[in-house]
Amino acid sequence: MSKCEQCIVRQFSSFKALSKEELQKLAVCKTSYSIKKGEIIFEEGESINGVYCIKDGICKLSKLSANGKDHIVKLVKSGDLLGQRSMISEEPANLTAVALENMEVCFIPKQEIMHYFNINNAFSMQMMKTICDDLKDADDHMVAMAQKTVKERLIDTLLYLESTFGTDENGFLQLQLSRDELAGMIGTATESCIRLLSELNKNELIELSNKKIKIVNASKLKRSVM
Repeated sequence: MSKCEQCIVRQFSSFKALSKEELQKLAVCKTSYSIKKGEIIFEEGESINGVYCIKDGICKLSKLSANGKDHIVKLVKSGDLLGQRSMISEEPANLTAVALENMEVCFIPKQEIMHYFNINNAFSMQMMKTICDDLKDADDHMVAMAQKTVKERLIDTLLYLESTFGTDENGFLQLQLSRDELAGMIGTATESCIRLLSELNKNELIELSNKKIKIVNASKLKRSVM
């Protein structure tokens, strides 16, 4: 069993407000899971009676639209938490979480989380700040979807993927999304996403190699939509 006080999740999440002793008590209650790429962590409408800690790997949070299109709202990486809003609001999950690569996660029951939420002010404030940050991101995403063109949203997303998840040894984006997933992030049809990628490739702003994408010149890519 890994030690919560030494886990990456503590460094970047609300758990940094807990003491070593409190984290050791949480470690006794947690359940660790290995989740394979493509597996569902939880589904929209499901009751989440606790918090998922992402120790390793990346997952997508998405919502199924009326036309059956999977719209990706957010990508969640190592060090992040899942389910805290639904747990505190006592509402079913509003999104579906699916692993984009093999993951290692821990689940801590609601009873244990709420115990420290009620007695540790620093912890409760950190968790509420995280939820507020998520709401701000959702607001920014909504404004971008309304005010930016599809091309602008695609370029913003490519730059975000590079800055957040990095590149491999050959300079291609480390996180490989399918064209459907990329289209789901920017809110467009897959065909439109493919056409825009081909256009950026033709203009030598990005390089395409099968499913891989490399940003050739980030500064020039940013300026292309100004």
